[in-house]
Amino acid sequence: QVQLVESGGGLVQTGGSLRLSCAVSGFTINNYRMSWFRQAPGKEREFVAGVSWSNSNTYYKYSVKGRFTVSRDNAKNLVGLQMNSPKPEDTAVYYCAALSGYDPIKSMSAYRYWGRGTQVTVSS
Repeated sequence: QVQLVESGGGLVQTGGSLRLSCAVSGFTINNYRMSWFRQAPGKEREFVAGVSWSNSNTYYKYSVKGRFTVSRDNAKNLVGLQMNSPKPEDTAVYYCAALSGYDPIKSMSAYRYWGRGTQVTVSS
């Protein structure tokens, strides 16, 4: 059974830090690019950060670049998102997702597997 389980969400103050983790079971992430998306209340889900198969390339939404770092551990089937200096506008439910094939990494509809999300709330 395929599962992507996000953890690490919670309440954090502006300027603090938070680390999200995504534990994957039911398939090995080696053959997938992995990404984080988020959805704020009343807004559409959006791409936040993604990482290529071997950690060699990372991709970020412009507004989080320099503050967030995406990573993966293929041996442990884990994906992480380090969030430094979060801002109130980063408040959202964060989702981990797996992309097979060669579609653009920001193409949400191309993702095969999704987690159920973890809430991140940033207070000012």
